[in-house]
Amino acid sequence: MRTKLVKTAKLVVVKLGTGILTDRRNRLASKRIKQIVGQVERVRKSGHEIVLVSSGAVAAGMEVLGYQKRPARLEGLQACAAVGQSRLMAVYQELFTAHGTQTAQVLLTHADLQDHDRHLNARNTLVALLAAGVVPVVNENDAVSFTELTVGDNDKLSALVAALLPADLLVLLTTVDGLVRNYGKPNAKVISSVKKIDGPIRKLAGGTQSKTSVGGMLSKLKAGEIVMRVGIPMIIGNGTLQGVLNKIMAGDPVGTLFHPGEGKLRGRKRWIAFFHHPGGRLIVDNGAKLALRERGMSLLAPGVVRCEGSFLTGDVIRICDTEGTEFARGIAKYSCEEMENAPGKVVVHRDHLVVL
Repeated sequence: MRTKLVKTAKLVVVKLGTGILTDRRNRLASKRIKQIVGQVERVRKSGHEIVLVSSGAVAAGMEVLGYQKRPARLEGLQACAAVGQSRLMAVYQELFTAHGTQTAQVLLTHADLQDHDRHLNARNTLVALLAAGVVPVVNENDAVSFTELTVGDNDKLSALVAALLPADLLVLLTTVDGLVRNYGKPNAKVISSVKKIDGPIRKLAGGTQSKTSVGGMLSKLKAGEIVMRVGIPMIIGNGTLQGVLNKIMAGDPVGTLFHPGEGKLRGRKRWIAFFHHPGGRLIVDNGAKLALRERGMSLLAPGVVRCEGSFLTGDVIRICDTEGTEFARGIAKYSCEEMENAPGKVVVHRDHLVVL
């Protein structure tokens, strides 16, 4: 199964974490980055297309600006990102050019991915770069972000880029061997495959203690939830091990494989499901929940218990059960204020609704 998934993966998104791009002194690890670039080139020559999602900009800027740990204030983070991003891209450009390959910097914000036209433009740009034989290097545009950078960690960004294209495989390279049971204990063991991310799997994850990065294993599981629902497999592997990307792409049993869910979401439904921060939500009764989840029906006004927050016609909204648990998202046909005047009407059409 694993071999078939990776061998048939034409387009692969590879996320490089800060931990594998920097050394113990929190400086860019030039030798390791060179090895990784070499691995990427071998994968490309074997017939795969690669999009890199690279962390490391903030860490590179910290080194230049003299920070010993990740700045706590947003302006400090943005200053480090602005300085470090150009330095990081210079390293990639030099190393890939030695192989005769061109790179392109692609900086994205959440707004770029949420707005439908900009969403499509971002996808078209990446596709055009790949067609030209260029390796896109994607990062969040941290220098102009309006929110804390922890909201947009690169694990999630890599999952969104994979969903945007869509890719055939997402590979997260980090400093651990995969999802580990009994992490840090003598009986620690890597879980070779995961078919469903549930409560017991989430309990195995933790955050990060790194001075330069954000996320940790928990953010990787959240990335896995996105791509698995889209229908894309994901592998977490240890990027500090020499040749690990080539071993992964050869189908070797390294790291943890997260199996794709059944059925793939199409483009517009991927956009509805994962590329928004909805400001409003509808609380629906159990009958409506059953109709949406089990029968694939539209949401009708009689099934809505109440609406919360603020949203307009055409906004993406959360759909939750009476306990407040979100189980679907969709595009509202009415604003929150208009809902009470829509008895018997379709408030979210099934063509614009995604069960999560």
